[in-house]
Amino acid sequence: QVQLVESGGGLVQAGGSLRLSCAASGRSFTNYAMGWLRQAPGKEREPVASISRNGFVTFHANSVKGRFTISRDNAKNMVYLQMNNLKPDDTAVYSCAAGTAEPWRTPTTRDEYDYWGQGTQVTVSS
Repeated sequence: QVQLVESGGGLVQAGGSLRLSCAASGRSFTNYAMGWLRQAPGKEREPVASISRNGFVTFHANSVKGRFTISRDNAKNMVYLQMNNLKPDDTAVYSCAAGTAEPWRTPTTRDEYDYWGQGTQVTVSS
């Protein structure tokens, strides 16, 4: 079992920045690729970004590429999502997720994750 707790969401104006954090506890953090996914009202949950177990490989969805950056600190069991130049379309509940994977693999679909956090709300006003 892996427990995931997100923090850092909130209300921000368009063009602003937020940094989401996810604290992991339980089984060895380095056994898992990590990711952030989001779900807006009336829409399906979509992958935003993911990072390999060793932190060397990342994936970012086209909609956030160049604006969001995922990172992890394996010494602290933490994963982060730095979000810059936020847009109203980024408004959603953002969830942290963990999935077993080969060391260099980055999950790109929701089905590749085994554990989920409760999520944190991000609201971007225009």
